[in-house]
Amino acid sequence: MTDNATSTALLAPSWFARPAARSWTCASGPAEVRRFHAALPGYAPTPLTELPRLAAELGVGRIFVKDESSRLGLPAFKALGAFWAVHRILAERAAEGRERAEVREGAEGRAGITLVTATDGNHGRALARAGRENGLRTRVFVPSGVHPAAVAAIEREGAEVVRVAGPYDEAVRQAAEAARAADTVLVQDTAWPGYERIPGWIVEGYSTLFAEIDEQLAAAGAGAPGLVTVPVGVGSLAQAAVTHYRGRPPAADGRPGPALLAVEPEAAASLLESLTRGEPVTVPTGETAMAGLNCGTPSALAWPFLRDGLDAAVAVGEADAARAMADLGALGVPSGPCGAASLAGLRAALSGPDAVARRAALGIGPESTVVLLSTEGREANPHATATG
Repeated sequence: MTDNATSTALLAPSWFARPAARSWTCASGPAEVRRFHAALPGYAPTPLTELPRLAAELGVGRIFVKDESSRLGLPAFKALGAFWAVHRILAERAAEGRERAEVREGAEGRAGITLVTATDGNHGRALARAGRENGLRTRVFVPSGVHPAAVAAIEREGAEVVRVAGPYDEAVRQAAEAARAADTVLVQDTAWPGYERIPGWIVEGYSTLFAEIDEQLAAAGAGAPGLVTVPVGVGSLAQAAVTHYRGRPPAADGRPGPALLAVEPEAAASLLESLTRGEPVTVPTGETAMAGLNCGTPSALAWPFLRDGLDAAVAVGEADAARAMADLGALGVPSGPCGAASLAGLRAALSGPDAVARRAALGIGPESTVVLLSTEGREANPHATATG
């Protein structure tokens, strides 16, 4: 436990804050990721939409929502990590093949590879698309509780779907077991000891999202954000946020980087529990419309970054996420429940009886700029129609 002794106590069962986070630094990600994505057919930066009504409601200067409802032809940000990871896997295999003179280049040399993963929906669909576009087979393990429409969307990408009678963590276990077969590669967006390189590539892929935000805020005359709010499942996107904002040099005026707020469903708040205890733990998960966040164990690769680089974590309920989704939709942002969790978490942090203390922990005032990550559109999560 590094600096957890200086962490604030829980102000409520659903809140954790660590004021020292903005002084922590780490290495930045590779610059070539953005160039890779920019060269893909159909690439374009996703919108960064300003919502003045929300800024007025919550008493901050400006609020922007990064709308990931359409990313490389898919309704969630996950394609960024999946496409970059598959690119790195194929480049590595090609290099190994040239060294051993055993693998021919091109599609013929790739034909024997099968990509394997577990998913609550968006990652599996993105990996299936990346596999199909690279001439690879994909097998996706899906836990119980995933909506049949989400499963069908994965199958339409050409993947073989294996249904698992258990939660997400069990699907991950079965996918890892299946990946022991020859010519099979596990492409999982969570890590554990001994399995970290490919999840690290997925995290690198997400860096494009934050590079776009930098450019879009500058174009809007907003400058650097004071707070970025990130939905968390296993924590890989939050790790990418920490790497981006804690891996840059300090501002010329000495100001710290933005506060980073992680948001989870109350039904699966494994990161919040881990931060509270000061060590990664597994929690039982329950039913939630925020299906892509329904994960019981933080990624081992992400954990050190989240422990030291996050300012705060909050858990939100189903009704709060549904309200946030409806409000974003009314303002022109077609968010699913996972993406809307960002707004629900921001409201939990900046409103209510503990708002003064929580604003102070985040360093947020009436002039602050806030960025919400809406990580999926309604198409990505069929639960959206039921809860919206």
